[in-house]
Amino acid sequence: KLIGPGRNQFLVVGRTRNACTNYLTPKVFADTGMVCNGIFRYENTFLVGISGFHIPLPMTANLSMGPSIHSARTNPNCYLVIPARRRSTRLPDKMLLRATGQTLLQHTYEAARGAQIPVAAIIATDDQEIAEEARRFGAQVVLTDPDCPSGTDRVAEVVRQIPGADIIVNLQGDEPEIDPTAIDQLANLLLENPTASMATLATPIRTRAVLEDPSCVKVVFDAAGRAMYFSRSPIPHAREWRDELLTASPATFFQHVGIYAYRRDLLLRFAGLPQGQTEQVEKLEQLRILERGETILVGQIAHPTLGIDTPADYAAFVARQRGVAA
Repeated sequence: KLIGPGRNQFLVVGRTRNACTNYLTPKVFADTGMVCNGIFRYENTFLVGISGFHIPLPMTANLSMGPSIHSARTNPNCYLVIPARRRSTRLPDKMLLRATGQTLLQHTYEAARGAQIPVAAIIATDDQEIAEEARRFGAQVVLTDPDCPSGTDRVAEVVRQIPGADIIVNLQGDEPEIDPTAIDQLANLLLENPTASMATLATPIRTRAVLEDPSCVKVVFDAAGRAMYFSRSPIPHAREWRDELLTASPATFFQHVGIYAYRRDLLLRFAGLPQGQTEQVEKLEQLRILERGETILVGQIAHPTLGIDTPADYAAFVARQRGVAA
């Protein structure tokens, strides 16, 4: 059933996600010119926000009435995009691994759906099997160009199709234990700081092994939370080492957590910006932004997210899931 407050903004409301998803067929989009603003869940009801239609919509769906709001904190201009690629050298087909009974991608999607600020979560992939799996568990999917050079480019391709997306959170599909409050914290950094173009997160480093691991990216930021530099090397460098540096409060060292929020303009310009010297040396694309004088805000979280990069990472994740289930 259709409900809504205005001529061009309505909600399709149903008791099952499939009812809502099946109603919004590609033909309906083509015939009406409407835009889907997100499929989300409120208690036991699924809602699909739509806008921009030009002719009366067909009223053929057997849908029931339900609440007309997702969350008081939801921002209609904030979207979460999850890039998911098939190819992975260290853990092939990891998005489709399902030793827990659910694929890794579904775990990430369902964890991310706990965030309250983004109006929708969209999976971006160039792989048909990943797309089919995402649709199976009720996700919105956008098929992207197989030649996209990075996940950021894949996210940008999706955002070009959503005119109302002003703040975009980029979450990798291999983050099944992401804390949804971290997503909201990240989005808020841009909502509350209109001069910043980009935001990310960091967590304290408390062991020397992590500090000295080049695969663990470090970040330093100023008193206002603006990133000064990202590096694979330990920064700041301790001229005189003391173990107390690892236990200091506030923390001395911070690990970068690879989740980003962008303003639309920066995201769409990003791929066209040439790599600077420090990015080429460190192989860290966020340095491209700092080298051009843009502001990246850094929010602090208590613990790092546990991304899945290797078979050992996945085995540990499965063990944690089974422990929770037990």
